[in-house]
Amino acid sequence: MQQLRNIWLLTIKDLKLFAADRGALFFAIIFPMLFVVLFNYMMTGVMGEDSRLEINLATQEPAGGISYQIIAAMETKDATTLKPGEPKITWLRDYEQAKQDVEDKKLSGFIAFPEDFSEAVMMGYGTSLEVIFNPNNMEATAALEGVAQSIASELGASRVVNDTVISLLVEKDLFSTGAAEDLGQEIQALLARQATAAGNEMITFSTQTVGEVKAENPANFVIPGYLVMFVFFTAAFSASQLVKERQNHTLERLLSSSATRNAVLGGVFCGTAAKSLVQITIFWLVGIIFFKMNMGTSPLAVILISILMILVSSAFGVMLATMVKTERSASSIGVITSLILAPLGGCWWPLFITPKWMQFIAKITPHGWATTGFNKLLVFGGDFASVIPEMLVLLAFAIVFGLIAVLRFKTNAD
Repeated sequence: MQQLRNIWLLTIKDLKLFAADRGALFFAIIFPMLFVVLFNYMMTGVMGEDSRLEINLATQEPAGGISYQIIAAMETKDATTLKPGEPKITWLRDYEQAKQDVEDKKLSGFIAFPEDFSEAVMMGYGTSLEVIFNPNNMEATAALEGVAQSIASELGASRVVNDTVISLLVEKDLFSTGAAEDLGQEIQALLARQATAAGNEMITFSTQTVGEVKAENPANFVIPGYLVMFVFFTAAFSASQLVKERQNHTLERLLSSSATRNAVLGGVFCGTAAKSLVQITIFWLVGIIFFKMNMGTSPLAVILISILMILVSSAFGVMLATMVKTERSASSIGVITSLILAPLGGCWWPLFITPKWMQFIAKITPHGWATTGFNKLLVFGGDFASVIPEMLVLLAFAIVFGLIAVLRFKTNAD
């Protein structure tokens, strides 16, 4: 009981020193909030973009071909009249330039009608539409292929109708009037009219509104990221306080009283954890009250990850103090490690928007596991079970850091 009392007294002592230090309060609470406000404003609207699909069409035919009537009928004349979800269809007038734009990755792709398109349709020997695309944009590629197949299907159906009409023309007009020389013109005019009519209904788009695309509340990933960063930052600075107490023989005086080595170590750890608890509580209260954060489907999981973050950061701070000899070294290393681990672990930006290699590197840091867990819960709607791996890894980090701290913890008297 005496040792627990000593731990409690040491914890209260650290909290009082923390509350009395205006500089520490500023860098632990006010300074992080300035970051939160700034980046919350900058990232407003992220993941809320409702990108409209664009379909590009081109032709290699001379002017006046049937493809001109088809494209003219399908082309979007006024983008402001498009319904939600309806794609924009653009006529690319220069085929060669369009190909070059795809090669230069300025254009995702387009559908092109061949030079003999009108002749092939009129003569009935078949033709192929050309789909030119950038292989890196699979979504646009699939859309272009789907539109090309739709055009081919519609033209195939139109051809059946045209053949029937042409047969009637031959039986009714050719043999009765003898106007054989006008038949070619009649057929071409009929196909042009048919193409224009088909173009208007060549591709129909059915849209179903199941809810508007809402921009993700940036606080849901900004606040957890900076929470993780500054909790570690504060713990790292606590390491310099511990080194200072070792240098001025405060720890030795504690050991000369009734406090044991384990009680001193426990008091230092709990003092750091208490400061982190105050810091995290303020972060979450500000996020919920002022930034309207949603705590997800499992607030309990959010709380547990927060507690694990306190344990990991506190153990890290004590471990750091055992690995340096001077207060200046502790401060310098604390700043350096915080500034390196924070971006690697996704504290400055959400890991889910970073390349795969960066997400892999983040796994070597506790920051990466913590921010991933928070993102699963607060951004992607994960449940408690979805973040169990992150919880277990954070617990492992806390145990490893704690064991190193216990094994290396010394005073000047040791």
